Amino acid sequence: MLKNKKIYIALLFLLICGAFAVKIINKREIPVLNYHEIDDDKHTALALSTYEFKAQMRYLKDNNYNAITLDQLLDYMQEGKPLPEKPVVITLDDGYEDNYTNAYPILKQYGLTATIFLISHYINWPNYLTWKEIDTMKDNDIVFEGHTYDHPNLSQIKDDNELKKQLLDSKIALQEHLGYQIKYLAYPCGDYNQHVISQVKKYGYRAAFTVNLGDDAANDNLYTLNRVPIFQMYRHTFFKFWLNLHFPYLMRMIQQARS
Repeated sequence: MLKNKKIYIALLFLLICGAFAVKIINKREIPVLNYHEIDDDKHTALALSTYEFKAQMRYLKDNNYNAITLDQLLDYMQEGKPLPEKPVVITLDDGYEDNYTNAYPILKQYGLTATIFLISHYINWPNYLTWKEIDTMKDNDIVFEGHTYDHPNLSQIKDDNELKKQLLDSKIALQEHLGYQIKYLAYPCGDYNQHVISQVKKYGYRAAFTVNLGDDAANDNLYTLNRVPIFQMYRHTFFKFWLNLHFPYLMRMIQQARS
């Protein structure tokens, strides 16, 4: 009797796994890669070496991935507009100067577009992008979007006037220089709550991105979109990139189990 029960449970588990696999296969999901600094001298979690970044971009190019814009991603998610085969979104947060000196030449080499989320108050600061560098990249397939005024944890802000400064005033400042509408936000440190989301909607953002590990698909919440964070690992960085790219939800489960 016990043996039959174990067999039944095992079969039920396999059926559930099979159904889940079919659901995943039939649901087109798009990875949104998330980088920060591309630098050979810094050895922090956010700083990826140029060697590693180049290896990852070369992998995307050699394996026929097509880098798309956030507009293309949202047009697909909201309106069902077609995407190229093997779409991927490349994003970089904060607007470090090495995005221009190190990442940009590699992106150009492999013909890949990317989106850089800018902290408006930090533009022209030491180690951050200048407007001249931003303008050069803007003219060469790099898109810029919003990352607040000075990178606070938004969920900790209780004053709506301060939220307005972070979400709207920074947005307007970027728009005045870039000459186009800022439609997308990356939450600093992936931090948000429901009130923050309500303000993001109020100030006209089309979508907002977290740092939650996972892909994005039609019918996902547009204001809590996933990304695939790519952090520096002293060992096996490329292998971790490959696993996160192909199996983000499995990697998130492993990550959660460890914590």
